[in-house]
Amino acid sequence: MTDKNRIFAAAIVGPTGVGKTKTSVLLAKKINAQIVSADSMQVYRHMDIGTAKAAEDEMCGVKHYMLSVAEPWEEYNVVRYAGEAKKAVNEIFENGFFPLVVGGTGLYADALLNGTDFSVTANDEEYREYLKKTAEEKGSEYLHAMLEKIDKESAEKIHCNNVKRVIRALEIYHVTGKTKTENDSDANKNANGIDCVKIGLYLENAVLYERINARVDGMIKNGLIGEVEKILKSERGFSKTSSQAIGYREIIDYLNGKTTLFEATELLKRNSRRYAKRQYTWFMRDKSINWIDAKNLPCEKMAGLCEEIINNAKRERNIL
Repeated sequence: MTDKNRIFAAAIVGPTGVGKTKTSVLLAKKINAQIVSADSMQVYRHMDIGTAKAAEDEMCGVKHYMLSVAEPWEEYNVVRYAGEAKKAVNEIFENGFFPLVVGGTGLYADALLNGTDFSVTANDEEYREYLKKTAEEKGSEYLHAMLEKIDKESAEKIHCNNVKRVIRALEIYHVTGKTKTENDSDANKNANGIDCVKIGLYLENAVLYERINARVDGMIKNGLIGEVEKILKSERGFSKTSSQAIGYREIIDYLNGKTTLFEATELLKRNSRRYAKRQYTWFMRDKSINWIDAKNLPCEKMAGLCEEIINNAKRERNIL
């Protein structure tokens, strides 16, 4: 640990298709690291092709944590992730390996590394609109009673006529799995104790989008439709959360006859490109990230550059 008694770790972040998986495995081999995934959909078992989850042979013997830890029918949230991922980081450190966090879900990475105040980042527009409609149809008292059932303390503080604040408290619980009261008590605390050097991989849009399109074609070719069908036909199917994953909602609509396969494939490509743009927007806000331009760089070279950044960070912290 550092002189502040915090675990020192590294993170590789960036958009889908930029080369994080291969680069991180090569880096892990160089620096004796084990990997903690920060991907909100790779946590689900049996959702492998559509999430571009690393296969066993791609891991090259490097242990990966936080992959396939939940069933597709489960509702998995960022609070659960933060707790389980922190345990993984501790285990890696205690076993004498270097913790390497890798992923493209900014909220999950921040929750683990920065001790995010979930009440600030918790947003679900669809659920918010549902609550507004409920208030209009059944009244503010009905909505306030919903809050009282899950968070009595907040309900006592928020007047039933303050519909906006009642909705916000319900939304926080819906997204994070913790009440507003619980989130408020955790606010501004970073109990994780992780000192992390962050590395971002980026590509210009034209190159990245070409990669994303090719990746989607590969997913279809490699059995994505069958993967989705198998989960749909299973006893419990998808949860609301997992069914909305990019790569799954498009194929579900195709299998339900709402689109053609061509339309579903094109939608998947478009949605993946848009997601990559949102990922960039999220990570670019973090000024502590050290960015590497991945254009024309093989993953071996990128892994070497990542190692240099980590070694420099160690020297700055007087870590041997």
